[in-house]
Amino acid sequence: MQENELILLGPWQLVLAAGLILLNGAVSLMLKLGLERRLLVASIRTVVQLLLIGLVLEWIFFPGRPWYVVTALMLVMTLIAAGAAVRRTGYRYRGIWADSIVAMGASSWLIAAVALLGIIRPDKWYMPQYAIPLLGMILGTTLNGISLGLDRLGEELDTKRDQVETLLALGATRWEAAHEAIQRAVRTGMIPLINRMMIVGLVNLPGMMTGQILGGVEPFQAVMYQIVVMFLVAAGASLGACSAVLSSYLRLFSKDHQFLAERLVKRE
Repeated sequence: MQENELILLGPWQLVLAAGLILLNGAVSLMLKLGLERRLLVASIRTVVQLLLIGLVLEWIFFPGRPWYVVTALMLVMTLIAAGAAVRRTGYRYRGIWADSIVAMGASSWLIAAVALLGIIRPDKWYMPQYAIPLLGMILGTTLNGISLGLDRLGEELDTKRDQVETLLALGATRWEAAHEAIQRAVRTGMIPLINRMMIVGLVNLPGMMTGQILGGVEPFQAVMYQIVVMFLVAAGASLGACSAVLSSYLRLFSKDHQFLAERLVKRE
């Protein structure tokens, strides 16, 4: 085998890797965490979902696929990410699904457009080997930002309802009454990524960079791509969290500066 030759994995290697999940199950049993069933379901879903997307990508990556096929897959990915963001929140209100879809689509597609048209600039913007992985990484981080931001905003407004309504009764505008909760919500959506950026390359070697190096790409070129990706996902997460939180604020506060607390429902 040559030094830079890619090592191909077969079924047995996957079986050996999957066996490592038994360590998680053992920890759960020893500490009586009750996570064995969830670990099993999560493991099966991981395998099935990745195998399916692998088959889809094999078909999508075939040369000559038209732009609308790639765009359709990107739209499906965006809708799934927006739905996952809502399902992770502990508070709901009427319109949260639409807000999540708009925030996810606008922020992620804007950042992906900057990446494809302004930074990487492939021959065709819809070349699937660039468009789909880039959008996927941006969506994944934006999903976390939106879900954390929406959840924190709901929690802040629910637990501090008396404070918010007192400020409004004393003549404060809806922005003055809610801006502290908005600040904390957006900050919550951004902090995990900031923490990740603080240790990237020192403690954590990101998956994209590792994958490229394993695939034979020179380390420095892999690092360059990873730097670009980190900035892209950071921008996507901040824009997504900010737009989702502000959309929620506009739905939960009327133009007459009233807090529509009855619209906010805490999930059991």
